[in-house]
Amino acid sequence: MAKRGRPRNFDRDEALGKAAHLFWERGYDGTSIANLTEVLALNPPSIYAAFGSKEELFRESVEQYLKTEGAVIVDAIDAASSAIEAARAMLHVSAKEFARQDQPRGCMVVLDALHEHDKNCSVKSVLTALRVANIKRLTEKFESDVARGVLPTDRDWQPVATYFVTVQQGMAIRARDGADEKTLSAVAECALAAWPAISGESATSSSDYRIPISNTQHQIL
Repeated sequence: MAKRGRPRNFDRDEALGKAAHLFWERGYDGTSIANLTEVLALNPPSIYAAFGSKEELFRESVEQYLKTEGAVIVDAIDAASSAIEAARAMLHVSAKEFARQDQPRGCMVVLDALHEHDKNCSVKSVLTALRVANIKRLTEKFESDVARGVLPTDRDWQPVATYFVTVQQGMAIRARDGADEKTLSAVAECALAAWPAISGESATSSSDYRIPISNTQHQIL
């Protein structure tokens, strides 16, 4: 008979980290209890005793991802002193993080549970809310620039934030398909090249917004 309950040496954060990488790599639908049993070295009764269900394990795994790998991009956005710096940081840090060789490619929040059906609708709702929150975070950066008089007040900046986040999400898909950091960084620069037209600035003045991104292999010119 399988032993019930979790092992005495059970480390919840470690287990969540392993589960997050598995969900990230295979997707929610592509990850089975058998997969989780193998990776976590826990039998099914132990998994259910510790987390309640596959869905609850996934939710906690997403939270763990947001506190670890996912926090790098969010921190870059929050640390930026202007909206376009935030967009640039988001895209270039994403290019580096999405193409790393020591973790699944792309973004867990973007790539997991894209297709809704009866068995994953609540999971998809969680991820959709997180993707919307990313747009809101960047929109707030634009609105802050409006309040400071840096950007004009005669436009809705949410579509602009949505544009940059949509590019980032596309980069996650390209990374999953094998695109490297150099390729993704080039995509980022193409997206950012639209900024003068969006903001009404000259191409020369918009270069003032260009910032170096630390720990990247490619210099931003």
